Amino acid sequence: MSSEHQPDATLDELVGRLDRAAEQLRCGDLSADAAATVVEDCASLASQASAELERRAREAERPGQDSFL
Repeated sequence: MSSEHQPDATLDELVGRLDRAAEQLRCGDLSADAAATVVEDCASLASQASAELERRAREAERPGQDSFL
């Protein structure tokens, strides 16, 4: 995988992990403690995704930078 696609891979992995966690919560097979742990993990993953999106926004605002589109 080339380095130009790495940021997308990072965000895609975080989204995939959030999707899997949501599926675990929806299935209803988790104990209350396990569900609480998954929710905490989701909060951490969401924070990481937010930080990545903010980083991308800052990069896009840099003067003289070409668009990645």
